[in-house]
Amino acid sequence: MDNKLGNPQKTIEIIQKYEFAFQKKFGQNFLIDPHVLEKIIRAAGLTKEDMVLEIGPGIGTMTQYLAEAAGKVIAVEIDTNLIPILGETLKDYSNVTVINEDILKVDIKKLAEEYNGGRPIKVVANLPYYITTPIIMGLFESQVPIDNITVMVQKEVAERMQAGPGTKDYGALSLAVQYYAEPYIVANVPPNCFIPRPNVGSAVIRLTRYEESPVQVVSPKLMFQLIRASFNQRRKTLQNGLNNSPELSFSKEEIARAIEQLGVSPTVRGEALTLKQFADLANIMDNMQK
Repeated sequence: MDNKLGNPQKTIEIIQKYEFAFQKKFGQNFLIDPHVLEKIIRAAGLTKEDMVLEIGPGIGTMTQYLAEAAGKVIAVEIDTNLIPILGETLKDYSNVTVINEDILKVDIKKLAEEYNGGRPIKVVANLPYYITTPIIMGLFESQVPIDNITVMVQKEVAERMQAGPGTKDYGALSLAVQYYAEPYIVANVPPNCFIPRPNVGSAVIRLTRYEESPVQVVSPKLMFQLIRASFNQRRKTLQNGLNNSPELSFSKEEIARAIEQLGVSPTVRGEALTLKQFADLANIMDNMQK
């Protein structure tokens, strides 16, 4: 197809034709490397049976690849200035629907119902770095049926999602992602693969959604409160972190007792605990409230 994007010349041509101005507030960096695009498509494991939700299609570069691999593509783009460009670059693809909306305000569950009969969807995106975490957590927490999420994110964010206990990258995001999905870094992507070039390295990460979380916890809400409290003040012991949290209403004695029941040292730091230990601690503390 002669209008296939993915090579820099075609991208520059479209940008100039529409006098498109990159918006810093939307974190716009367009991918211009066909090899990376193909890696993303392969990692998402798309078939003609699949509906894909693409977040932030930009000028439609990846959308074209998605449309050729999947049965249906719903592309959600916040920037109104990109809508006429998408009208041109995607005109030959009858299986693409573009929605001009902020992804954080879209009812994705409704979209999955409407376009995919409520079956699990796949999410693919070159995410704006400033809202990566709210978007990913929003997808997980919204009870949307999702098979996997394959996204381009800032390299250090991808490393945080995959990090394990005791490492400097390990934190609340690692635990939140790993509660819902299995993370796998597919590829590191240098800045020269984008227009304009970002100041940081990027990575493609695939998050394969668990049918059932690897840990059993009575109150995920309490578990995430404990996790946040533990990492809000990383250098503090777990006990002090939990004592200082405005989100928790346990007494100092209850916290000390719960940590003792967990079977770890009272001087342990939150960053040393595994996801299972946080789940066990939440279950112990949940019992105390009864």
